[in-house]
Amino acid sequence: MIDNTGTIRKAKLDDASAICRIYNHYIENTIITFEEDKVTVSDMKERIRETRLKFPWLVYENNEGEILGYAYATRWKSRSAYQYSVESSLYIEKDHTGQGIGFKLYEELINKLIALGYHAMIGGISIPNDPSIKMHEKLGFEKVAHFNQVGKKFDEWIDVEYWELALDKYASLETTPA
Repeated sequence: MIDNTGTIRKAKLDDASAICRIYNHYIENTIITFEEDKVTVSDMKERIRETRLKFPWLVYENNEGEILGYAYATRWKSRSAYQYSVESSLYIEKDHTGQGIGFKLYEELINKLIALGYHAMIGGISIPNDPSIKMHEKLGFEKVAHFNQVGKKFDEWIDVEYWELALDKYASLETTPA
């Protein structure tokens, strides 16, 4: 069932338990994240608190109040000249993937980043992950790097691709009449 009636809002610390439930599934069962140990609710609260000081952290909540996904941005690199670039993350509850929730969250995240004056958004994708690649392509991201066997999880070497979106280019596409 597709949930098109949910709302996207700023993450609250009280969302940490639901966010952990979503994220820990990916930690324990997939190569999508390179974390290998489950994240505790208190650790997630601290991540949300720290991230929201400078960057957006959004959740998608259905009409029943259940968190079905989240997206956020973080600093790309620590050197000062990178201050206008961010790295993005997106996770959807395992039973609700493929329903457009991730696309909606990413669109909202992009718009928030544009409003905050950021210039470039970078998404890292562990390969294989065709749904994530298709979503990034649909939003105008371009593949800018492919790193071979840079991570090892579940006793398997994993490649990572980096996809970049020039936010000013995205903003101009959004306002150009069809």
